[in-house]
Amino acid sequence: MGGMSQKEYEEALEPLLHELSDAARWIQETKQRVVVVFEGRDTAGKGGSIHMFASTLNPRQCHVVALPAPSEREKGQWYFQRYVQHMPARGEISLFDRSWYNRAGVETVMGFATAEEVTAFLKAVPDFERQLVDDGVYLYKYWLCCDQEKQEERFADRLNNPLRRWKLSPVDRQARYLYQAYTDARERMLKETHTPTAPWTLIDFNDQRKGRLTLLRDLLDRLPDTKLPLENIPWPPLDHEPIEERYGVLKPIKPYRWRDKND
Repeated sequence: MGGMSQKEYEEALEPLLHELSDAARWIQETKQRVVVVFEGRDTAGKGGSIHMFASTLNPRQCHVVALPAPSEREKGQWYFQRYVQHMPARGEISLFDRSWYNRAGVETVMGFATAEEVTAFLKAVPDFERQLVDDGVYLYKYWLCCDQEKQEERFADRLNNPLRRWKLSPVDRQARYLYQAYTDARERMLKETHTPTAPWTLIDFNDQRKGRLTLLRDLLDRLPDTKLPLENIPWPPLDHEPIEERYGVLKPIKPYRWRDKND
């Protein structure tokens, strides 16, 4: 089956974004807290999926959490400590572009954590996530699946596109040769942390447009009924002439027009 066209994608996405907007209003008005974890291989499509949410929602309500490598001080903290401070307050949504699961993935494969640290982490995660859910947090964990052939194709795009080269990190370059190691780490992670309280959902992201639609549809279906009536906002007509006509304004500059170098 061929990939979904941009037009098909936009037509399918629009009604879902309306539902997402309704859900965000429900979260805000009923003071809920929502955490969405996006995990997956490099190039799987985490950034594009998060942008789909963040570009629609109020940035004061929806927070994207994409933490850099831990500082020396953070390395000496309780492992979950720097993530806890990014949990949502009432009425907010936190989207984790990678999360505490770094320890089960890149830190495991690249040797940034010891075997003992990884084992302790996997043992602690179910209790940590149960505490979040028991406290009323809606927690959703998504793993974005990407085949090695598709990953190579996307790495090549980053390499050859100057506007995307910034996304190609040294860890990405090594990941090309560690595909099986990442697979083994993922399988262990899923076995230890897929619980009834905080289950994982795996989504095929070889076609990123279909993957984003599937993820958004799944998330909306997991939330309670979020349809609330729209508030009636009074909007009386102005009782005076527009300010521009009364005082005048500076003229805006003309829109930029692209000029070919041969013009």
